[in-house]
Amino acid sequence: MSDKSTPPQSDQDTIDFGYQQVPRNEKKKRVAGVFDSVASKYDFMNDMMSMGIHRLWKKFTIELSGARPGQRILDIAGGTGDLTMQFSRLVGRQGEVILADINASMLKVGRDRLLDRGYTGNIRFVQANAEMLPFPDHYFDVITIAFGLRNVTDKDKALRDMTRILKPGGRLLVLEFSKPTNPVMSKVYDAYSFTALPMMGKLFAGDSESYRYLAESIRMHPDQETLKGMMEAAGLDEVEYHNMTSGVVALHRGIKH
Repeated sequence: MSDKSTPPQSDQDTIDFGYQQVPRNEKKKRVAGVFDSVASKYDFMNDMMSMGIHRLWKKFTIELSGARPGQRILDIAGGTGDLTMQFSRLVGRQGEVILADINASMLKVGRDRLLDRGYTGNIRFVQANAEMLPFPDHYFDVITIAFGLRNVTDKDKALRDMTRILKPGGRLLVLEFSKPTNPVMSKVYDAYSFTALPMMGKLFAGDSESYRYLAESIRMHPDQETLKGMMEAAGLDEVEYHNMTSGVVALHRGIKH
């Protein structure tokens, strides 16, 4: 298990923004710019880039969450609300789902989408930073963060805060792009990410640079075993991960005891 202590950080430290190193206090603003740019086309581009497979990855996340009627669930970096919609149906009228996102543009798209589809009774929308979640200790039965952790500046701090607000016995699920386990898939994936994704971004969203950043941010994200260790260091037990699509995506799950 990793050491739980982390050295103090100053705003002048640098951190990755894709393949660039930027001052730590600038990353949040730069990531916000990316998602302000892609928010209106986010769902369409997800389907285009993954050829619809992201729906299967999210379906497995829902299944592994063990969500039940009456539970309280937090969907961090919930964006346009794919997971929130599913959780809303599962927890029912007595439960509650909070869609949280640091980006106001993404949160607005998600809120409008869910309200347009009639999801109103058991969902709340909260603009929140994953590193400083505005919720009390031991509050949620399930927390998910799907394709959002790699954009967080201080991932260790965010994982500790997620653990803090979980109830004992609660589950944290992290769905994220990861490291392919198959060498052939790895080469195909690299070629696709750095050629096709920026091209599709330019063609369909008028923005190649944001999609280049998204490809780079995936490569800078911790691999499966490293993230498992980070979750353990944050205080979670029974941490396990499931590779999907040859490790292109991994779903990590940990339980708070």
